Amino acid sequence: MPCWPLRHLLTEKPMSLNETLIALFGGIFAVLAVASAIGAALKYCLAPDVPHGVIDNLNARIKAWWVMILLIGGAIWMGKGGVIALFAFISFQSLREFISLTHTRGGDHRALLWSFFFFLPLQYYLIATDWYGLFSILIPVYAFLLLPISASLGSDTTRFLERAAKVQWGLMICVYCLSHVPALLTLEIPDYLGRNALLIVFLILTVQSSDVFQYVWGKLLGKRKISATISPSKTLEGLVGGVLTSAAVGAAVWWITPFNPWQAGLIALTINIMGFFGGFVLSAIKRDRGVKDWGAMIEGHGGMLDRVDSLSFSAPIFFHIVRYWWVP
Repeated sequence: MPCWPLRHLLTEKPMSLNETLIALFGGIFAVLAVASAIGAALKYCLAPDVPHGVIDNLNARIKAWWVMILLIGGAIWMGKGGVIALFAFISFQSLREFISLTHTRGGDHRALLWSFFFFLPLQYYLIATDWYGLFSILIPVYAFLLLPISASLGSDTTRFLERAAKVQWGLMICVYCLSHVPALLTLEIPDYLGRNALLIVFLILTVQSSDVFQYVWGKLLGKRKISATISPSKTLEGLVGGVLTSAAVGAAVWWITPFNPWQAGLIALTINIMGFFGGFVLSAIKRDRGVKDWGAMIEGHGGMLDRVDSLSFSAPIFFHIVRYWWVP
């Protein structure tokens, strides 16, 4: 008898959402358990009592994956409200880190209040109420225009354009772009109703695994640095190997999506490339500010924005690919 879930792929009856989530998260937990055991063995055998950059970084990444999977799994179990609440918190924390590392003055306080306590919660409220028409333009149009107006009322013209642009950029990256992850729950895809949470799993699994594979391939084969000034650890070999490997992962889990294997692989390839540039662009901002990480919230990985920088560029692209090609 074919193994489960392959048994369902060979029959006409698809798995239910709960069965799919159990199979998927069970597989992820098994992989993480093996990775944790390997990481612990490497630490015990090669560097039991002294720091080891590569092994310690690997184990920190594995721990971060455990936390991330548990949080996402818990949010999905709680339903749409849980997912929206989780990403609203992620947006708030990411925006706080972004603003903390950028130059602001007293004249910006009013604009920052509007950003944190009006536009951020309103953006997620619009997702909760499925109001796509306003969700899609609230920040790119209304916040873009109103925030500089609010800042100008402070009568502080010192570096005004630079300051206004930083607040606008932070709101776009940390709130607008990241809000496209829970917005996937609002899409009405024929023959896929009630299963949209799996699109979130697909997005996060492929994009975040791409970061890990880029790191591994870079350590194994990396020679040519993409930009030593922006991200010294990123290599061309790591980028190509990581993106292609993660695209293969996306193609392998096509059964949780409305895509066929080729579509899943190509979409995964696209969002992985965008995810790389998300991390790359935000690394350039960190180098401009003279820091290595956005914060210190996550052990071994800096701040929240360090973990979701790739999602900020990939989530809107993924959302619109699905919306324009799979939603009637």
